[in-house]
Amino acid sequence: MKRKLQHKARHIAKNPVLRKSVASMKPAKTVWGFLGVVLFFIAPEIVAFIWGADITAWAHAQMLRPPASDAEATLYEALIYLFEDGGSWINLAIGFAFLGWLFY
Repeated sequence: MKRKLQHKARHIAKNPVLRKSVASMKPAKTVWGFLGVVLFFIAPEIVAFIWGADITAWAHAQMLRPPASDAEATLYEALIYLFEDGGSWINLAIGFAFLGWLFY
């Protein structure tokens, strides 16, 4: 069973379509690639760890009054959904892994 699994793993790793899709996921080695990883993966998680409870409390308070539009209500619901549990160590680790992969 173990040998069969290793054979399948090697076969999948040699697949050219998989190699191309993995290569397309790798951030570019530019300032924009670095900023993209930092701004979209790392910064939101740090904000969630530091100010997640405050953002959630503010959005909940805004939901108690009648919203001006459906878009405003949806925005507050999204903020509560995103920040109610604080930051995610997994997402932060993924961000740092992408950052490491960027320089590898």
